[in-house]
Amino acid sequence: MHSHTMHSNFGGTVPLEGSARLKARDATSHRTVLDDDSPVSATLILRRRLPLRVERLRVALTADEFAHSHGADPADVALVTDTLRGLGVDVIEEVAAQRRVRISGTVGLLGWIFGTTLEMVTSRDPDGRRVSHRQRTGILRLPAALDGVIVAVLGLDDRPQAHVQFRVAPSAAVRFSYTPPQLGEIYEFPSPATGAGQMIALIELGGGYSPADLDAYFSSLGLAMPAITSVGIDGAENQPGQNPNGTDVEVLLDIEVAGALAPGAALTVYFAPNTDAGFVDAVSQAAHATPTPTAISISWGQSEDDWTQQARTALDEALADAVALGATVTVAAGDNGSADQSTDGRAHVDFPASSPHALSCGGTTLDADATSGAIYSETVWNDGPAQGVTGGGVSDRFDLPAWQARAGVPTVNGFRGRGVPDVAADADPETGYWVRVDGRELTIGGTSAAAPLWAALIARLVEAAGPLSPVLPKFYGLAAAGGAPNGFRDITSGDNGAYRAEPGWDACTGLGVPNGIALLKAVQTTR
Repeated sequence: MHSHTMHSNFGGTVPLEGSARLKARDATSHRTVLDDDSPVSATLILRRRLPLRVERLRVALTADEFAHSHGADPADVALVTDTLRGLGVDVIEEVAAQRRVRISGTVGLLGWIFGTTLEMVTSRDPDGRRVSHRQRTGILRLPAALDGVIVAVLGLDDRPQAHVQFRVAPSAAVRFSYTPPQLGEIYEFPSPATGAGQMIALIELGGGYSPADLDAYFSSLGLAMPAITSVGIDGAENQPGQNPNGTDVEVLLDIEVAGALAPGAALTVYFAPNTDAGFVDAVSQAAHATPTPTAISISWGQSEDDWTQQARTALDEALADAVALGATVTVAAGDNGSADQSTDGRAHVDFPASSPHALSCGGTTLDADATSGAIYSETVWNDGPAQGVTGGGVSDRFDLPAWQARAGVPTVNGFRGRGVPDVAADADPETGYWVRVDGRELTIGGTSAAAPLWAALIARLVEAAGPLSPVLPKFYGLAAAGGAPNGFRDITSGDNGAYRAEPGWDACTGLGVPNGIALLKAVQTTR
């Protein structure tokens, strides 16, 4: 361990609120113990200078306004970096506007500073596969001098934090397959808007794409290849071909849906490790990018109860940053119904879909004429637990937002929390999206597809009507109490387990599916 001469810099420790962590699922210890000298890195989140109340904003903040009011105080950044450097820690990155400091050190040193023990374990990831990772349990501690200044320490435990939200139906079960442009016709995306001048950010926690695949896909649709940039976060990068049936599907689905439905928009794909730190770092960097993305699409998540409080808060605040800077964040509501993979017999919602700063996207089963755009029926997506069911329900972690107060969100277990989802679109793999992945043509579903569809629609609406963010108060403001809002088609048939579709908002498909032309008129009228 480390010599105790460093205690002079330390002055005792205090517990870090919200840092309690349980053992990973079915964790079994490795025979190889983590060596004290092994390198490890972590992300520290610092407090805001002033609270951020997104719902009070009338216009987006500039980067300078944001940094000055809601970033970290440079004095706090200096205190944290000086204190930790004095203890032998390396500071890799410090970004005051994002309130983020990346550090690295040895297992022994960081374990000693933050009052924890790290061990190597094998556990089940959110998709049920066995994976090896570092684990810590219990609470973290901070040097007393940093009490209240650091609000989260993420990434010491690097277990997988989220899973993809796509489903592949057996080919015999596929009833219809739509190209994204056909869905744009069915949902009446407004033209001539193409998303020109807009940027869509895609958050990916693994996988990759090859330009050749995308070139073949877009040319088969008669579209030019969109401008695509990939950004590596915390050592991750675009790595196609390593998981052709898993994370590659997610990455290509997101790019192909967003790119084909907003062909004029530029796409930036952020690749990050699938850890709480990687997720927060990717969203934070996307939110603070120049120019600000019009939309950020996220198709990854996990039940909100499977996050530490500090990680959930840090990611929710990164989403709030995005909204304050003018982005709309579209998030898949999950593909595991109202139980969201939990086995406790209770209803749960997925996070980050349950963040009050996310436009949460549920799923439907769509029967329509791909040529004419005529819709025969559209119901809640529910193929049963094995084949996939749209997520949706009521948060037990986030309060009911003011803009959702008249939507009729039910009280669950004595708490009336934020209702999920807000909107919906086709997500049933049996009526799915025609995409190309690693040279194969597939029909894919999942709320994973609904999130980039909505991101593309937001890009086209913003091109045509100007800034929309914060979008949630606007969309809910279009609805008369209990009725279908202007710009949406209400879905009133089906269920996701605990919740049924009904007129107006419901915990299966939210406000409904889009009618893009009507939605454009509605947002222009409320200007």
